[in-house]
Formats: sequence, C-alpha cells, structure tokens
Amino acid sequence: MQNYQPPLRDIQFLLHEVLGYHTLLNAYEEDLINPELCNSILEECAKFTKNVLSPLNQVGDRHNQVGDRHGCKLEDGQVITAPGFKEAYQQFIDAGWNGLISSTVYGGQGLPIMLSAATEEMWHAANMSFTLCPLLTRGAIEAIDYAAHEELKKKFLPPMIAGTWTGTMNLTEPQAGSDLSAIATKAVEEGDHYKIIGQKIYITYGDHDFTENIIHLVLARLPDAPPGIRGISLFLVPKYLLNHDGSLGDKNDIHTVSLEHKLGIHASPTCVLSFGDKGGAIGYLVGEKNRGIEIMFVMMNAARFSVGVQGFAVAEMAYQAALSYAKERKQGIPLGATSSLPILHHPDVAQTLLNIKLIINACRHLSYYGAKMLDMRRSKDTVEQGYASQRSDFLTPIVKAFCTEMGNELCYQSIQIFGGMGFIEETGIAQYYRDARITTIYEGTTGIQANDLLGRKILRDKGQATFELFQEIDEVLIQAEQILVNNKSVYTLKKALFDTREMCQYILENDNQYYKFSHAKDILMTFGWLVSGWLSLNEIMVCHNKINIEKKEEVFYLNKMKGLESFILQNLPRCGALKKAIIGNQTLNHVEQILDLLSISH
Repeated sequence: MQNYQPPLRDIQFLLHEVLGYHTLLNAYEEDLINPELCNSILEECAKFTKNVLSPLNQVGDRHNQVGDRHGCKLEDGQVITAPGFKEAYQQFIDAGWNGLISSTVYGGQGLPIMLSAATEEMWHAANMSFTLCPLLTRGAIEAIDYAAHEELKKKFLPPMIAGTWTGTMNLTEPQAGSDLSAIATKAVEEGDHYKIIGQKIYITYGDHDFTENIIHLVLARLPDAPPGIRGISLFLVPKYLLNHDGSLGDKNDIHTVSLEHKLGIHASPTCVLSFGDKGGAIGYLVGEKNRGIEIMFVMMNAARFSVGVQGFAVAEMAYQAALSYAKERKQGIPLGATSSLPILHHPDVAQTLLNIKLIINACRHLSYYGAKMLDMRRSKDTVEQGYASQRSDFLTPIVKAFCTEMGNELCYQSIQIFGGMGFIEETGIAQYYRDARITTIYEGTTGIQANDLLGRKILRDKGQATFELFQEIDEVLIQAEQILVNNKSVYTLKKALFDTREMCQYILENDNQYYKFSHAKDILMTFGWLVSGWLSLNEIMVCHNKINIEKKEEVFYLNKMKGLESFILQNLPRCGALKKAIIGNQTLNHVEQILDLLSISH
C-alpha cells in the first residue's frame, strides 16, 4: 500500500484563500499569522507525515498480524509500543510539533488552532494510532492550563508541552461509560495531596515507552461529595512522583492491568489502569472540588474537535489507496471503450471516487471553519468573541459527529472500490475501515453529540443560535445569486435551507420530547449537510473571483468550482429527504411503543 500524500494545495487554499488565515489579527500577533510561516510549517509537516509517520502506519497494524496480537504488548507491567513508534515520537517532539498551539508562557509556540487543524489532519491521515498520544496530551495541557493552580502549572506544563511527558484522560469505569454520574473511583484528602483508589478502562496511551513520565487526569469522588455528576472532582496523578527539585522520584501507585483487544488502532495502547492497589495513588486536585466534569469538558471538547478531524483524515488515506488501486486494476470493458481499461474508467467507480473526494473536502472545510471560530474566541473585539463562542459551541457536536460518520461511510466506499481484494487484509485498505470505526464512539458517541446539538444548542435557546445561522446562510445566498447567475447549486442550497428551517420550526413547536430526541441524529446530519453546502458555496464564489485574476491556476479554480457544484447537487437534497423522514415519522411517539415492537416487556 502506498504512503500518504498530503493534499497541501487543498489545505492551503482553504486556510488562506477561503477562510483568511491572515485575518486573525484581533486574536493573534501579526507575526504568528504570517502566511509564509504557515506554509513553511505545513510543508515541514507534510514531509514528516509522508516520510516518518505514514511508513509506520501499517507496521503498527501488521505487527498485530505477524507478532503480538495487539500491535503493543504488556511486559512486566510496562507497555512496549510497536516497532519504530518510540523513535518517531522522539523526532516528533524534537521538531517542536507537540507545543504548536500551547501557551508561550510555558514553552509553547502559541500558534492558531486553524493551523493546528491542518497539521492534525496530516498526522491522523498518516498514522492515527500514533497521533492519539499527542492528541490526548494536548487536551490534558488545556485542562491543566485552564483550572490548575500556578504551582501545578509550573511543575507539569513545561515538560508536557515539550512532549517529554505525555497526558491522559481517565473518565470511564466498568460501570460508568457515558453516564459519568456512576463514577466510583475515590479520592481521600491527605495533607497537600489526595489518595486515589479505583479502576479506569479504555485509557488511550495509559502506559507506553515514549516518555519517562505520564500525567493522568483522573475523575474521582471525595467522601463528602454530593451524589451524581455534581460530586466529581478532577485530579492530576503522575506515573512517577516528583522530588522537590523537580526530578523524577518514586513510581506512583498505578498499575497497568491489561491492554484491550480492539477492532482497530492496534498500535495505540488502550489500557485498564488500577489506582491505589497498595494504599492509594498520590494525586493533586485540579481546580475546585466537585467541579471535575466542567474542567474535564475543556479537555473533552478539544478532543471532540480533534476526533472530527480524525474522521475525514482517515478517509483521505482510504481514498488515496482506492484511487491508486482504481488506476491500476483492469476489469471489464467500460462504456464506450473497445478493450479492457482500469476500473477508474467505469462510471460508477469514477463517480464514487469523486464523491468521496468532495465529501472529504466538505468535512475539511467544516473542521477548519470550526477551528477559526475557536481562534476567534480569543479576539480582542468582544462582539467578535461572543459570535465565535456561540458558533463554535454550536459546531462542535456537528464537527465531531458528522465528520466521523462520513469518515466511516467513505472508508466503507473505499473498500468497495477494491471489490473482493478489499476484504483481504494484505491489501491494507481494511485497516482504515477498522481504525475509523472508533471515531463515532469515543469522546461521545454520535448519539450523544446529536442529543447535545438538539437539547443544548437548538432547544435551550429556543432556536436563537440556529436561526442566526440560517440568516447568515440567507445573506450568502443573496450574494451568490448576484455573482453566480443561474447556477443550480445556489438554488439547491436555497432549497436545503428552506427544508432545514422548516424542520427546525416544526421541532421547536412540537411538545413531544421523545419524538424530538428519537430523531436527534437525523437532525444533526441535516445540519452537517446544510453547513457543508453553505461553506462549499463560499468556496465556489472564491474560485469564481480568482479565475480571472490567477491565470496560472485557472484550471485549479475551474476544477474546484465544478467539484463543489457537484457536491452540492449530489448531496444537499439529503436535507429535504431527512426533513420528510423527521416530520413524517410520528408513528411511534414513546419508547414503550418501540419496546413492544422489539418484543421486550417494560
């Protein structure tokens, strides 16, 4: 299987020409948003992912087939990662990639999240299993920076930002999955620290051999804490304790019980961790008591955004593999041909590959736009800051769920291009399908994201943020009708907006809560298509304006326009179909009716 080829021109087009990377002046110093600096970083990232991370991707997965079953192995309580990964991680931190967007106060580079989204795309596409480690570390850094007291920040943030220590997120327990109110891990105060006792499961990079220390952020409950989710606190629990001079001391009371046997991401160690087998692991309170969920959600929202990027990034690699295969594999005589040609010449194969490429581009734009909103939240202009905060909150569940659902679908379609060969592990395409599957599950399932969008983003403010988005799309459509005369994609988006608006109005006026939330996923997907269509129309207008100015790249812009128009015409009618399904299906209005059909007593 070929190595990853970073789509640099497409990435740069979105960052600079469409989203205006250089316009973040209210949020960053001018030297940090310099386009030349941005492009230099992107080019170096492309080299690193292509030459270092991508060749290791199948090594980590294939090690699962020819060596140990899991790509990683547990020996005498220590996790040993797949061959080459430790060395690649050292190159990663030596190049400074770990601190790209972290605070300059503690050694980070303080660059925009927009740029980080692009580098993350390349890392995930080249090697998702590897990239999960810095992804979790970055989230841990954000949570500590947000809530910890200054002494903890000074001790732990510099090495974490440098990458010499990594971070984890410890939420899940055997009885507490999506329902974190069921967490039973205990924290008992003892002087200036706490003793942590309990077990956590599904801990990504909970142990490894990349670094000398691992910083665990652990949700636990104090003895006098109120019941439920309001009684959970957050603790920093290092693998190795620190001496007074900051050097590493004794190993903490943390034990790696086992590694999970997973469907995919075999080179990423997913651990069962036990805290306090010998009396209690020493931990330090992060933020205030009983506010752990609030603080942890700082980390989770960062992770949710990154997982959205994962979704289409893995699909990009699957698409490249499918396209390469379709160029070489000969089967049958295509329409209009007189002899056998590569399967790329068959209409169905060509159209499938095109739509995969276009949906990846739509997800990329959606994610980068979401990253821009995250950047603008730090704007010095309070109006701009408020707008960006509201929009990024609205977009987070869409980016996470829509991009990962599409990633899974596109990996499935990429396997289909291979036919029977796609079902054979040796071709390599199956790895992307297996790796992508987790993305719709961890950091909040698609169902949880859909409930969040419907309950907290649409219903809570009675549709205010939703209809402000609709108004913004209306304004773009008015502009587009003047620039793109008689363009079918404009009218297709207008119809999609009408359908989505009508669907939302109906949902807001309906009193049946069960009916609303039973359609939450379809509602989220409707918004995914609508927002992607709106952003695609913005791209079309940029291309239209560029064609007469940038003669050297006229073909690039013309092809972009044709592809974007095809995306809208092919996919935006889904909004109307989903609206009909949502409004029209009210046969079953209560869960009891569903249980009856499932022949389950209640």
